Amino acid sequence: MRLRYLSLMFAAVLVAGCQSSPSASSYQRNQAMQTSSVSKGKIVSLRDVEISGSQSGVGLGAGAVAGGVTGSYLGGGSRANILGALGGAVLGGAAGAVAENAVTKGTAVEFIVQKDNGQTIAVVQANEQGLAIGERVLILQGGDTRLVRDTSIQ
Repeated sequence: MRLRYLSLMFAAVLVAGCQSSPSASSYQRNQAMQTSSVSKGKIVSLRDVEISGSQSGVGLGAGAVAGGVTGSYLGGGSRANILGALGGAVLGGAAGAVAENAVTKGTAVEFIVQKDNGQTIAVVQANEQGLAIGERVLILQGGDTRLVRDTSIQ
């Protein structure tokens, strides 16, 4: 029974920490119905980049709780249980922080775009559209900047 709770807490750490690469096709709820300015440009360069994992504290906290609960069942007396809980919380917190970092890191693409007005910008996002060098894009700039394929009539 206790092992079941431990596995549920570990699963919660993984789910809470899951994060995908920045995407032009994914919006958060508070970004809906917001105005973005749109400009046009051409991709002049691109390269793969790594997105570092997050350190929000969710993994650390959940790992510490799971480790503390598990460690509290070690030993025979109350003193051993307390020491086990403390040791388990420290080890669990460290393991949870490492797990959060590993689960939330990923890859994306850095696009260098020459805007039609001559300005050059860089945008990092996932390349789910398969954008390539020389391709025309729309640059959506609001709270975030996104690139999407320009399918407008020229």
